[in-house]
Amino acid sequence: IFSGGEVNVVAQFSAADELPVIRAHYEFMLLIQPQVSKFPRDHRHSLGRQIEDLLHGVLRNLIRAKFSRERRGILEQVNIDLELLRFELRFAKDQRCLAIRNYGVLTERLIEIGRQVGGWLKS
Repeated sequence: IFSGGEVNVVAQFSAADELPVIRAHYEFMLLIQPQVSKFPRDHRHSLGRQIEDLLHGVLRNLIRAKFSRERRGILEQVNIDLELLRFELRFAKDQRCLAIRNYGVLTERLIEIGRQVGGWLKS
């Protein structure tokens, strides 16, 4: 059994070896998860679940694109999912599930991930 410190070292090592866009998205997931878990009950299981599903879908597709020769279609789907995620976060803010300050930080990170995906598409 690993102690907490050993697991963190392993996680940090493997994250450092990852593609920057995958690492950025994974870190985004770690940042947003505590926020979603604090959504009011009437939104946690609907809006919160939709956000989580989109987050995991983007991660799956980024990993698929990493190993695919035909990544254009996959990355285009990632862009669509990121746009859906932007709207879900805005809706969460408007429903007062997310503080405006947190919404600002999250959308900045999401925009940066979108830029990285766009750069990957152009390469």
